[in-house]
Order: sequence, then structure tokens, then C-alpha cells
Amino acid sequence: MPAIDRLLKLMLDKGGSDLHLNVGMVPKARISGNVIPIEDGIVTAPQMETYLSEICPEHRWKEYLDTKDLDLAHEIPGVARFRGNYLYNHWGQAGIFRQIPAEILSFDTLNLPEVLKKFCHMSEGLVVVTGPTGSGKSTTLAAMIDYINENLARHIITIEDP
Repeated sequence: MPAIDRLLKLMLDKGGSDLHLNVGMVPKARISGNVIPIEDGIVTAPQMETYLSEICPEHRWKEYLDTKDLDLAHEIPGVARFRGNYLYNHWGQAGIFRQIPAEILSFDTLNLPEVLKKFCHMSEGLVVVTGPTGSGKSTTLAAMIDYINENLARHIITIEDP
């Protein structure tokens, strides 16, 4: 099991949505909108390299070392999937991981406005969904794509990073 999986599971056990890792700091998680420590041990540079490199394919690791930035996906089978962002800050290597929902939530479950369904029926044009981190952009778009897939005879193409 990759070393980072222990921290990701700990974050989930505490009800967190995001894991924040920085060299020289304790691991932190976003829980109910607040970023709080989830364990006492300070992350060292060698630990950080292990956390990040163990779950990264070799060619992508080289890309990260060259560009100082990388987006990737990671899964703990039977537990959860995560979107990860590797970066460098003034302390060194760093990583932020956000849980990706296992199921696509429906319009009704999300209590989305009916006007969004009208956007799904558009045959041309551009729809832009914006908002701050954690505001539900990806969740809303997933619900819209699922609605189109279930209710309309259309081909669906998405361009995503990662």
C-alpha cells in the first residue's frame, strides 16, 4: 500500500474532503470548510517525495520534476478516488488531494435549478460553469452530462484536465 493512502484514509475517517501536504508542516485536511491538522508528525522532504512518487507513473514523475506542476488521479480500491495536484512552493514539494465522488449525483439530489436542464437541451452555444474551489462545478457538470446521457440522443465529448 502506498504510504500516502494512510493519510488519505485518515482524512476520510475525519470527514475531510481535501488533503494538504507541505514539507515542514503537519498533514492538514479540509473538514467542513476549515483546513485543520489531522496528525502531529511534520512531513519531511524525503517523506513528501515518497508520498508523491509512489502513486505517480515514472514518466509523469519526470514531468513533475521538470515542470514543477502535475495533475493526476489516484484510487484506493474499494475506498475512494482522488484528484491530485503536485506543485512546488517555497518549502519544496507539495501535494493537494481532493476526493472524487464515486457516484454521479442527480439534478434532484443536488437540488439544481431547472434552468440547467434547459442548457442541457441546447443544440449550439457555449455554457461556462465557474466558481471558487469546492463550490460544486465538477459535481454540477457531472449531473448535467449524466442528464444528457440518460435523456437525449447525443454524443458527449468532454475535455478535462486531469
